[in-house]
Amino acid sequence: MVATPTTSVSPASVGNELSTARRERIRILIADDSRMSCQLLKSALTRSRFVFDVVACAITRSEILQFLKTGHADIGLVNQDLADGPFMGFQVVNELRVSFPKTRVILLLKSVPDEMIVDAFRSGTKGVFCRTEPLPSLCKCIRSVHRGQIWANSKQLHLLLEALISATPLRAAGFQGRSLLTKREDEVVNLVADGLSNRAIGQNLGITEHTVSNYLFKIYDKLGISSRVELVLYTLTRRYAQSSPT
Repeated sequence: MVATPTTSVSPASVGNELSTARRERIRILIADDSRMSCQLLKSALTRSRFVFDVVACAITRSEILQFLKTGHADIGLVNQDLADGPFMGFQVVNELRVSFPKTRVILLLKSVPDEMIVDAFRSGTKGVFCRTEPLPSLCKCIRSVHRGQIWANSKQLHLLLEALISATPLRAAGFQGRSLLTKREDEVVNLVADGLSNRAIGQNLGITEHTVSNYLFKIYDKLGISSRVELVLYTLTRRYAQSSPT
């Protein structure tokens, strides 16, 4: 599921969401280009109404990796620049995707130019967040990514889809990919797009987590894609095309 920064909710749903969020203790690693920036962000998050546990602050690639070798973070807030170089955050995101896949990374950008969006998601980030946005939006971004969603607005999603289509042509021409999949594979695809983990998908369908992984391997092969993000984006594009007036 792709989370967007604007929603309309009732007071009751806000209360329920807040109650749920307060029960979620999310462990966060902050990586920024200075100690002061780390501390400011840590203070802002810990003062928020949600239960954010900032377990570490780092300003270099080596500090990030050193912590994750012995500790754990659910979410990594990684700035585009670190103390050991501009745009080092992009490199770190890629390393975390490979070595510490359980830590979901949000890339913090000073601005969000189009050319950075594709690079960010290609590196392995689960969301991009512009530092000019307000703290409540960052809190929502963190909670959404923690729940398995991708954080991108409609413009960013469009850019990603264009890059996906041009860089990796799908074997399923147009939106006929559904015919390549079995009924059960199609169910798995839709649950992935809804933000469910492999374990949750297995529980939903009454199959093991290992079987879900096997289904995903076959689905990737049939559609000519290689990652969960590509699968989600492809599915959302198909849904959008099917719901749009012709």
